[in-house]
Order: sequence, then C-alpha cells, then structure tokens
Amino acid sequence: MSEDGWLLGGTALVWAVLAAAYALVPTFHMPGATLLWGAGALVFLVLVLAVRRAERRPPR
Repeated sequence: MSEDGWLLGGTALVWAVLAAAYALVPTFHMPGATLLWGAGALVFLVLVLAVRRAERRPPR
C-alpha cells in the first residue's frame, strides 16, 4: 500500500480511538461527538479501501 493509504489508515485509526474515548469515558459524555468521530472514521476507512482498489487496478 502507498503512503497515501497508510496516512489515511492512520487517520481512520485516530478518529476511531477518539470515537471510542467519547463513547467510553464517562466525563466526556458526548454521544453526538461519538457519532461524529465514528462516522469520520468510517469515511476514512472507505477512502483507504478506495486507494487500495485503485492501486490494484491494472493501468490502462
């Protein structure tokens, strides 16, 4: 996987960790933030999959 994929994957991981923190740490108690960070993590994960698919496609 290229550097783009690794950077997007790292970003997805950070967003997922933040979503988990907002969901599990009682002092934060921000369910809206959990949904926001979780949705962002999914967006970045989809981008990682798109990058991997584009890299595997043979050039035309």
